Formats: sequence, C-alpha cells, structure tokens
Amino acid sequence: MSDQLVGIVAYGGYVPATRLPLAMIHGGRVKEGGAEKSVAGFDEDAITMAVSAATNCLHGFDRTTIDGVYFATTTSPFREKLAAAFIAKALDLRSNINTIDFTGSLRAGAGALLAATHAVQANADKQILVVVADSRLAAPHSPIEMNMGDAAAAFLIGTDGVVAVIGSSFSHVDEIYDVWRAEHDEYLRSWEDRFNVMHGYTGNILAACLGLFEKTGANAQDFHSAVVSGPDARSVSAVAKKVGFPVGSLQDAFFGRVGNCGAAFAPLLLVAALEAAKTGDRLLAAFYGDGAEVLSLEVVNSSFRAHHSIDWYLARGKALRSYDSYLKSRHLDAGEHDRRGGEGVPATVHYREKDSDISFLGQRCTQCGTVHFPACRVCYSCFTKDQFEAVRLSDKTGKVMSYSFDYFFPSPEPPVIVGVCEVDNGARVYVQMTEATTDSLRCDLPVEFVFRKIHEAGNKPNYFWKSRPLDSSSQATKEGVVT
Repeated sequence: MSDQLVGIVAYGGYVPATRLPLAMIHGGRVKEGGAEKSVAGFDEDAITMAVSAATNCLHGFDRTTIDGVYFATTTSPFREKLAAAFIAKALDLRSNINTIDFTGSLRAGAGALLAATHAVQANADKQILVVVADSRLAAPHSPIEMNMGDAAAAFLIGTDGVVAVIGSSFSHVDEIYDVWRAEHDEYLRSWEDRFNVMHGYTGNILAACLGLFEKTGANAQDFHSAVVSGPDARSVSAVAKKVGFPVGSLQDAFFGRVGNCGAAFAPLLLVAALEAAKTGDRLLAAFYGDGAEVLSLEVVNSSFRAHHSIDWYLARGKALRSYDSYLKSRHLDAGEHDRRGGEGVPATVHYREKDSDISFLGQRCTQCGTVHFPACRVCYSCFTKDQFEAVRLSDKTGKVMSYSFDYFFPSPEPPVIVGVCEVDNGARVYVQMTEATTDSLRCDLPVEFVFRKIHEAGNKPNYFWKSRPLDSSSQATKEGVVT
C-alpha cells in the first residue's frame, strides 16, 4: 500500500437552472424571492446532470489520466445498462477504465467515495472520478414533493494535488421502511413523517456520528463544518443540535432553493462546504438512507476552485411558467401526447455515430488544421482525403452564428431554439439551444456546450449536445425559461 496522500483532487457540483416555486404546487400565489426547488429540465435526467457536474469538476484536467468512473444514483434511466459507461463516453474518457454503478440507496454516494479512495490507496497511480446525481419523482401535489429537488456532484479521487483527505468513516445500518420505491413504482413512497424522522432519520444520524466520535476520539466541536443530509430543514437543524455541532458550523442544506436531491444531497453540500473551507479545516459529512454513513475529512489545500461554483448555479435559477409546465416535462400530464412512442434511433445508428453524438468529437485535418463536424472523408478546405485526427468539442466554447425558432417540434416549453454555432477551434455545429429566451438571442452570443436529452422515442433516452448562453444577459426572466 502506498504512503502517498490519497484524497479529493477536484470537485464540482451542478444544479439545474429550472426552478419550481413551491407555491405553485398547491396553487398558491408565487412571490418574488419565495421558496423554490431545483428540477431537472425536460431535456435533463440523472445522466445529463452527472455529465454536467463531471465536466465542471474536470475543467482543465487531462482526461486521459482518469482510470475509472463510479456513478451513484437511485434514478438511472436504465434498469439494465451501465450508466457509468455512458457517462465515460460522454466525457470522452479512455475505453480501458473501470466503470461501476452504485445504486439502490441514498447512501450510494458515500459508498462510491469510499470505494474510489480504497482503489487509489491500493494503486496510487490511479485516478477515479466519482459522480452522484438524482432526479427522484414524487406524486404530484404530495407533501413529500415540497422538499425534493434535483442536482449532481462530482469528485476526482487521486494523489496529485490533493484538496481534502477522507480520513475515518463510520457506518450504522438500519432496515426501515421510511422512504422507498419498489421495482415498478413511478413515485416515491413514504411512511408517516413523525415516524420517519424519529425512528429513521434522527436515530441513525445520531448513532453514526457518535460512533465516529468514539472511533476517532473526536467530538462535534472539532469540526469546522458539518454536512448533514435530511428530509427537511427542521429535521436537519434538530439532529445537528442533538449531535452538538457548534452554532454556525452546519452547512446550509439549500432547502427552499434546491431541496433534498436524493443520493446527490450530501455530495452537493460537501462540494459547497469545500468551496468555503480553508486549509486545515476538518469537515464531517453525514449520509442518510437505511442507516447512516459518516465521513471525516481534512482540507489540506484550499486553493482549488471548480469552473462553476454552487453559488453560480444558484444565481442562474429561473422559475417555470406554471405547475403544468413541470407536469409536462415529467410526462405527468394526462392529456399530453406521450413523446416516447415510435421506434426511436436504431441501435446500429447509435453505435455508428456515438463518437460524434455522445462524445461530441469532431475531426481535425492533419494537413491544414481545419476542424470538421460531423466527420467526413475529404477536407473541405484542402481536399485531403482520410487524413484526420479526433478533437473533442464538448469542453470548448463558441458563439452563435444564426438561429431560428421551431414551434412544431414537441416540447413542454416551446419554441425549440436551434441554430449554427461556431466553436472556438473553427468548427461549425448545428444544435439546439437550452436555457435561453427568444428575446435575448443575438448573433455572436457566447455559448458553451452541455449534454442533454433530445427525445425519448423508442421508450429510451436519446442524448446529444446543446449550446447554452454564457453571459447573464441571455438568461430568462422570472416568468419562465425556454429550454
């Protein structure tokens, strides 16, 4: 076993721009600055959010050095398909890496972090990317819907440039039916709130924290910041007080802005805590689900900054026009035409085009340097044949060259905006645009590229890349967003 320091080398979060004001859920009056929660857009799911968080985390890193992807979620769009492999392809990672899905538990993120840490401890040359994302669905108008949200977080585990070391951990297991989903359940199920909090949440978080203190000889006063996941703000505050964390040390749980984002909840809060931490700070992260898992971390280098901070994502939040818009985006509107019919993209076409569709790879002519997308055999600049090398476009920026509005393509938030963007390396791509409004577009508008769902024909998610405005002037107003 290596004596090198092993820990978090980089981190990054992701919060969808779409917000659902809580007042909308029960038909109340929406007030400016009122409580809301983050919801994945109609073109987002756990995989697209995972790719966004991972892209944020890996900004500026050499992706060829990554040796594995561990993906934790309870809401993978696939029952029998490795989502981690899909994410690795979207990130344009090597094919000879380890890919593992951790699922079935809200504590899956803790398991993935510990497994990645142990893997790197066993082989110090490795770097493992841990990504956690969730987009859980509650029954419309149900009490549990108020506190739920969608988000993702990513951590790169390695030995070169360690930001924080994961020290001790303690697990307390408890089999309890508090919140669950069976195989064929579309919505989250929940028992009575008081039972869930008293016998499930509070008891297990307390037992795990006290177990860690006994194991390490530490106490609640030794931690500068405490990350505690939980079902609601009151329960989180109450259990933190019982554990004895100092006033002001509890990390904001983002209720009223994001909500409980399932397996990604504690990881997202951990990203926020690391962003605010200083070198030498000790952090505690408590994950809940059929018991609790508590991790102790020490910050050894606080200089790292993700490409986009959690505050950056929170500031971009824009409200949906109506609760009906939310229902349509989740296929919950009984009167809506189901867009998941039809045959969809054939598997042979998906396989043949996955380098361009999933990894967003263009090709550069080795003779004159012209970048093309999609792939072709003859360079349209110097006419050289079959002399190309692959080039990744997904981590580049660009600008809008032309655009149009499509009111006929089925969308919960029409119109669909499409147009030509020029990538910084010269390639021009024709893509849809997300998180933009019709009255704020202009030619030369700066954009970046994000991985999103295009449709679900054939009853399977079909993905591609979209452009997203980079400057604040292109963002939607509070009355709604067009995605």
